Amino acid sequence: MNKKFVTISILACLISLPMRAISANDSIDNHYETISRNLDIFNLLYKELDLYYVDTFNTKKIINTGIDAMLDELDPYTIYIPEEKEEDFKFMMTGEYAGVGASIGKIGDYICFSDIYEGCPADKGGIKCGDRIVEINGKQAKGKSVSFISDMLRGKSGTELKLVIENPVTEKKRKVTIQREKITLPNIEYCDTLETGIGYIRFSQFTEKSAVNFKQAFLDLKEKKNINSLIIDLRNNPGGLLDQATEIVNYFIENQETIVYTKSKIKELDEVCKAVKQPIDKEIPIVMLVNHNSASASEVFSGALQDLDRAVIVGERTYGKGLVQTTRNLPFGGKIKVTISKYYIPSGRCVQAINYAEKDEDGSVKRIPDSLTTEFKTKHGRIVRDGGGITPDITIEAHTLSTISYYLYTENIIFNYAVDYIAKHPKIASPKEFKFTEYDDFKAYAKKQNFSYVLKTEETLKNLKELAKTEGYLDYSKDEFEALEKKLSHNLDQDLKLFEEEISQLISIEIMKQLYYQKGSIAESLKFDKVKQEAINILKDKTRYNSILQPKQKEESEKKQ
Repeated sequence: MNKKFVTISILACLISLPMRAISANDSIDNHYETISRNLDIFNLLYKELDLYYVDTFNTKKIINTGIDAMLDELDPYTIYIPEEKEEDFKFMMTGEYAGVGASIGKIGDYICFSDIYEGCPADKGGIKCGDRIVEINGKQAKGKSVSFISDMLRGKSGTELKLVIENPVTEKKRKVTIQREKITLPNIEYCDTLETGIGYIRFSQFTEKSAVNFKQAFLDLKEKKNINSLIIDLRNNPGGLLDQATEIVNYFIENQETIVYTKSKIKELDEVCKAVKQPIDKEIPIVMLVNHNSASASEVFSGALQDLDRAVIVGERTYGKGLVQTTRNLPFGGKIKVTISKYYIPSGRCVQAINYAEKDEDGSVKRIPDSLTTEFKTKHGRIVRDGGGITPDITIEAHTLSTISYYLYTENIIFNYAVDYIAKHPKIASPKEFKFTEYDDFKAYAKKQNFSYVLKTEETLKNLKELAKTEGYLDYSKDEFEALEKKLSHNLDQDLKLFEEEISQLISIEIMKQLYYQKGSIAESLKFDKVKQEAINILKDKTRYNSILQPKQKEESEKKQ
């Protein structure tokens, strides 16, 4: 095709776009002249490379690199999705894929099953956490990467997969034939009562059917468990489909209340989302749990209920993603997910924490400082702020693992011990009754694994010594460094004793996960959850709950007294 004709066609398509897309600083002629000139430069540049570059290069790879570099100048949510990545994109949107229903990880030379999803093909095939993959469809799996094995486990629904599995404790091998199925990851990870009358729903992501699933879970709690208050857990929920979040908000607020609205450069893309249905329950007390990983649709959900004084928010300040994306089709099966607007919750605030249009000279971006944020007011007049996620009504910082616990977990010492523990204990109680009491056994196990770790203070001291050596101060400070090394060096026995409670909790959670799937892990972790306990305390104290959401009424009541 003639290059001139291609350029004219591109320009014709661009000119057909609404004029609002053009910067106010450019005339329409200058704007499209700039586009035309730079497209010509790009075309000619690539032609020169193709003709004269000394080595043959991968055309698809180099063009994709150029596309990714261009999009990197914008925000991290505007991305190009080539045809071969479409299945991964669909999985992000729907939570569905075809495979065996398990997570895998590498331990030593082998890929092992690290998590089994209840009722899925791997579970039905009798595969357990810790089982090693020795062969997959006749191919040796030893030494292969996680991504290689993951690709082989996935496939079309209904197709067979033949595995040779080795038990890590007995080292016995067995052949397993599994039929791949369509796997749908649950968006409701856990639903139950925590105490009499207090319901709990943990929400993992906003994918298709999230609103329907949430509605069913909530109604089951009301009708079968007779709950009179509700905890909604959005911690680590990255968001997803905005329409699913707004529909759930609608369950708890008055018809015609504004939930969220968007503002775009193109006026026609602006939207206002209101509650369009009668609520399911506009009275039940609600506490929502959030953390730094609660983002996007999670922030719309929690932020809207906070702005409407419909729920108390507990936990950490949320991520701060107030940008809205849409997906547009491209030639040859590709797509672009592009940021088209910002969303604003009922008080009028936007929770976006980073202004990607204003980057430093090195290309880095920063969060909007609190000093530059603006005050807004909730329905009852409470002050809230924009520019950085949802700030909880009650802030509780997340627990940070000790260094020894972190390494025991990431180096699979706790995982492997749980596999060994389950093999030695044929009968283990359910999460509600289980209590791990064999910590001395774990300590002995950890020592046998030649487990070692380095504290951050030790790493820092080592770096400081190198710097002192470079600057000529090491000999002068030798005694001080030796004294510090002696004080700061870790002691395995001492740390195992000091952090016994924390490590025991991690072990019990892992045992329950391997035996009772994700639900068992969540049920066990809730036993030690201080944020959840604070939510329960608030719901039990109606005076406190109401005073958080209606501070003016509290002030008036105190004045009368």
